[in-house]
Amino acid sequence: MPPHDDLRTLDGDVYVSPRYLARSTTTGDPALAPLLDLGWDLQHDDLGNVYVHAPDRKVRLGYLPEGEDDGLWRINAYTDPFGPPTWGACFNDSSPTEFVRAFTTALAEAYEHGPDTYLAAPDPGRTDRDPFLAVAPLINRGWEVEHPRWGVFAVQSADGLAGLEFTTGHLDPEAELTTRDARWQLWAGTSLDRPAWYATASTDTPVALLKAVTECVSDPAPLPRWRQDTHSYVEGLAQLTPTLPPSPPAPTPLDIQRAASRGPAVLPAPSVPRWSTTSRPALPGPRR
Repeated sequence: MPPHDDLRTLDGDVYVSPRYLARSTTTGDPALAPLLDLGWDLQHDDLGNVYVHAPDRKVRLGYLPEGEDDGLWRINAYTDPFGPPTWGACFNDSSPTEFVRAFTTALAEAYEHGPDTYLAAPDPGRTDRDPFLAVAPLINRGWEVEHPRWGVFAVQSADGLAGLEFTTGHLDPEAELTTRDARWQLWAGTSLDRPAWYATASTDTPVALLKAVTECVSDPAPLPRWRQDTHSYVEGLAQLTPTLPPSPPAPTPLDIQRAASRGPAVLPAPSVPRWSTTSRPALPGPRR
């Protein structure tokens, strides 16, 4: 059983492995919790969309089940609360909730350290901001480096069912925030064009937030899901194992008949008969 899982609170009857072949749990609360625990402001509209704002209004999260596209989670950060986003990340509506929570947990930690951390753009010249730090967890766990096309650096899982792409060169800042044409794209499935789920991040997204996600995605521990909720994992590709070992099979009528035919167990005879004609030695009398 993976660490930190408690069968008393485990939400699922099967484990999904590898974990990147899980999909959304359709419950946003776990990913919102790290930010709400810091006292961020929660609002919602009449459609059921949820909006979370940092106290300084420089970070905003939207949970948008009734949004205009499949971008269920949109997180933006701002140098100026009234200006364009400095960076943006998006998780689509099939992304495993645990991966979103990894991002928001790292974001909450970065926010507590101030703007120099949560607005820290990647910088190859600094060891703590080198973009390669976001790729390293994948490579360290066996993902392979690829160059699928010109201007794209990629790593892919050993089974070919998940990948991370980093696009080089100039990108349109607005397109990065509103389309999949972003600097970073993480996905799973059999096709990049029609992924089982995907997540994107723009050029200036802090490396620490990206690394938190790639660490979570490549973690070998499986994720719990309900077998009957086939939308919560990639059916046909994901490996499912029960969260609890199967109960021993109930005895069949033939088993019962065989047991009865063997008869009751016979106890061995005692070494000394209960009744005997042999006199016992006299017990010692009371002392005088």
